[in-house]
Amino acid sequence: MSHTSKVWVALGTVYVIWGSTYLGIKLAGETIPPLFAAGARFVAAGLLMAAFTARRRGFRVLRVRPVELASAALVGLLLPGANAILFVAERHVATGLASLIIGAVPLWIVLMRTATGDRPPAVALASVVVGFGGLALLVRPSGGAPLWALLLVVGSSVLWGTGSFLSSRLPLPRDSFAATTYEMLAGGAVLLPLGLATTSPHVSAFSARSIGGWFYLVTFGSLVGYTAYVWLLDNAPIGTVATYAYVNPVVAIALGAIVLHERLTWAIGVGALLVLACVAVVVRREAIPPEAEAIGAGTAEVEIRV
Repeated sequence: MSHTSKVWVALGTVYVIWGSTYLGIKLAGETIPPLFAAGARFVAAGLLMAAFTARRRGFRVLRVRPVELASAALVGLLLPGANAILFVAERHVATGLASLIIGAVPLWIVLMRTATGDRPPAVALASVVVGFGGLALLVRPSGGAPLWALLLVVGSSVLWGTGSFLSSRLPLPRDSFAATTYEMLAGGAVLLPLGLATTSPHVSAFSARSIGGWFYLVTFGSLVGYTAYVWLLDNAPIGTVATYAYVNPVVAIALGAIVLHERLTWAIGVGALLVLACVAVVVRREAIPPEAEAIGAGTAEVEIRV
């Protein structure tokens, strides 16, 4: 297989897998308590990532300085925390709509850069203004979901943007797999006890498709998708890799319509066009690597991708 073919296979993997994590979250959250599902997901994914990293790169890459561990823990609280909020919100918000709101993360990052003294290009700032106009069309009292749930998704997007913004400014572990391992484990270590304290999960009450959705998030969403993403960062232009930021919502919308029979309104369609077009402009002009999709995005996680 040629190098170009490998790039397209990896890019397609990121497109499809990270775009499908919204559906995975929806299915997992149907019968599994949200905080418990999110916490268990990141503990399991973090342990699997640690084992994968140690096997492929050696235990030495997991040895990090205390300051790097603290930074990873902080980012881990933000990115998986954003994912946990999405778990709660998607019980009431359609997957396609949620993906569009989360897709505005690059716009929030530009806003944060501007607030801290950076000077993004004028076209990027103009795109933020227009993109937030599209976001307003998506988040409104008659937007197809309870307003409080839509605002939760906005809060998740802001947390994702904050975690991504800080990850480029904090002394994280140099190895990206090691950094993601500690971020997942930190988020899971907080979310899982919260989930156990606020609910009494009974495995017998979990449906087969919720369990399937949860396993999909742990394996494909966190491990396979992130491995493909990191390979792309080393083998493809960042502008090409970053296109997932506006392709993932399209995949999520398509899967929501096919699997869950979700419907689109004209307002959602217009808002989607505005948000995705502006995100495309920002990604192309700024080449921002939205680390939030790495965990989950998850995630992740950085998804961490969703």
